[in-house]
Amino acid sequence: MRIGPYQLPNTVILAPMAGVTDVPFRRLCMHLGAGMAVSEMVTSDVRLRHTDKTRHRLILSDECRPRSVQIAGADPTQMAEAARINVAQGAEIIDINMGCPAKKVCKVAAGSALMRDEKLVARILDAVVTAVAVPVTLKIRTGWDPANRNAVAIAKLAEQAGIQALAVHGRTRACAFTGHAEYQTIRDVKRAVSIPVVANGDITCARDAEHVLALTGADAVMIGRAAQGNPWIFREIDNYIRRGLTIAPPTLTEIRDTLIEHLHSLHRFYDAFLGVRIARKHLSWYCKQRPGGSEFWHRINRVDKPQAQVQLTRNYFDGLIDLSGYPAVNAAAA
Repeated sequence: MRIGPYQLPNTVILAPMAGVTDVPFRRLCMHLGAGMAVSEMVTSDVRLRHTDKTRHRLILSDECRPRSVQIAGADPTQMAEAARINVAQGAEIIDINMGCPAKKVCKVAAGSALMRDEKLVARILDAVVTAVAVPVTLKIRTGWDPANRNAVAIAKLAEQAGIQALAVHGRTRACAFTGHAEYQTIRDVKRAVSIPVVANGDITCARDAEHVLALTGADAVMIGRAAQGNPWIFREIDNYIRRGLTIAPPTLTEIRDTLIEHLHSLHRFYDAFLGVRIARKHLSWYCKQRPGGSEFWHRINRVDKPQAQVQLTRNYFDGLIDLSGYPAVNAAAA
């Protein structure tokens, strides 16, 4: 799949997820096989441009390429300026968020709320595409609610505006993340436009990806929640789609070592205080449904020092590897 001048190495993309797809997680997923990783959404609101949250969401020059950053907002002028600023800071692709269903985003008429106003959609797309020389992509949902699925109309507007790739989540804004994704609308979108279309929603394994690609005719799949605690999903899907190979899941040793390096990356990228706290949600995803995972989670949640967080994590996985049940926890480390 190609986006402007960028030929992606495969057809499996990490979805932008607020509070999840920060620099450490994007690097990890690219290392484990993602063909591209899109940043957390960055607000176009100038009042929030210099906050710590926005600063941590910026693209870094040493990230894996192509460097894609997602922007969110409802004002065409602000969105155009946000695109220019992010390109100046190293973004090689600008992605426009019209898919987020979160209430705090939709209540300011941004994210998927924009799909109710096709004229405003067209103005935003034209403004951003005109503002920058890099490729601009778009992420949408199938519509505002099941009675108002207008993804095909939005897709046609996007193609006319010069959008170079389109990701579609197979739910409406009203559906949020409930129920099951529907792929008929994604198939209709693919048939209606000539730009690359990426299918998103309920893809949790390699066979899901194969099924969705066959059903929709999409050019690629986008993985979101299924990558939380399982960044290996990218290499699994890539090997299955590209080579027809079903590869073994990661061993406990690989999971332990990858997780510990992820913790170190979070501690370095943020700081000791914030890094430990952000790491907690990742730890919960990695350890979900594992033996002793609940007890480990409650213990690790009380730790506030990076070294202790790493050591307790190592102890927990070493215990699983040794088949000795949940390991004793070093009280001094906690």
